[in-house]
Amino acid sequence: MSSDDEAEEYLFKIVIIGDSAVGKSNLLSRYARNEFNMHSKATIGVEFQTQSMEIDGKEVKAQIWDTAGQERFRAVTSAYYRGAVGALVVYDISRRTTFDSVGRWLDELRTHCDTTVAMMLVGNKSDLQNIRSISVEEGKNLAEEQGMFFMETSALDSTNVKKAFEIVIQEIYKTVSRKVLNSDSYKAELSVNRVSLVDNGDKSTQTQTSSSCCSR
Repeated sequence: MSSDDEAEEYLFKIVIIGDSAVGKSNLLSRYARNEFNMHSKATIGVEFQTQSMEIDGKEVKAQIWDTAGQERFRAVTSAYYRGAVGALVVYDISRRTTFDSVGRWLDELRTHCDTTVAMMLVGNKSDLQNIRSISVEEGKNLAEEQGMFFMETSALDSTNVKKAFEIVIQEIYKTVSRKVLNSDSYKAELSVNRVSLVDNGDKSTQTQTSSSCCSR
């Protein structure tokens, strides 16, 4: 590995969206700081955390943004979405209205993002099984319809929180890597067959990842 490779790093912006009180801030604080606040109040002001992970020997940083309480007023600004390449769309498995809002959030995301966004549908509060309102199957089906990854999480007991964020970050990295592979400087080195094999591999990986998420 050359020194240039070692110095290379990526910074990806990821947004967390969804109705008020679905647990967005606690998902972020659980992932970034391994903290959970039972009495957390609505976020005020822009809040984001930067997390790093290593993929293929490169440092990948994710700057993860929380909605800053704007969703209570249906006024999440276009600036919030600007430059986002990943999104977690969150609902509360015990509140049907938060699941019904997912389509609206996806419309908003697609309106404001001018690039491919790696999306994960997150059914949060999986610890509330006794008052569950949305089945795993419903969440999985909606995610498949919309071309999203799917996972149920619990910010309270940490279930799948790290995994949900990392799958999105890895998917963004794969998308960026594909763009690099398709650049002119790489085309000369890679035959068409090898490129198509890489693409096929990515598709099968995504399918496997999605199904393994859903089965948990």
